[in-house]
Amino acid sequence: MKEIGTDQDAFEAFYREHLSFVRKYVARRVDDAHTAADLTADIFLAVIESAHRYDEAKGSAGAWLTGIARNVVADHQRKNARELRALGKVNGRALLDEASVERINQRLDAERATRQLYRTLQTLPATQRAVVELVAIDGLSLTESAAVLGITAANARTRYHRARTRLRSALPTTLSEVPS
Repeated sequence: MKEIGTDQDAFEAFYREHLSFVRKYVARRVDDAHTAADLTADIFLAVIESAHRYDEAKGSAGAWLTGIARNVVADHQRKNARELRALGKVNGRALLDEASVERINQRLDAERATRQLYRTLQTLPATQRAVVELVAIDGLSLTESAAVLGITAANARTRYHRARTRLRSALPTTLSEVPS
């Protein structure tokens, strides 16, 4: 038996003697003829690779071959079970359609633009940033913002105008220009 792994004639004789048994064994355990053929080939490859480990004292060549066949088929069935579980997880989820992908992209672009705006706001002088935050973020009027800051309404308008001018020049004109 040990020569099966190194002697082509010995392997061919073993193959011819046991092919029918292996085919039947595999065919009873898998549904697809192509899979059965692949597994049969895998079994005989395993025979070649493990021939040097065959021990007559542990059993007949047929029993040894059956053990190899059982292991190869079991490995295949475990692999199939894992693949089916993975497919089940994927099939249970809805795939995104084009409209969903577009909404996600728009949201990402808006978030990117918001981050860019926030970074640019931080570059404004504190006096200008305070007016912009009160008007644009907190929703106060320029007059109300002036009262909160303890400045005149004219001063608040000037700061707000200068801040907007700086923001316009610092920010890209379109979302596609916002760096990621």
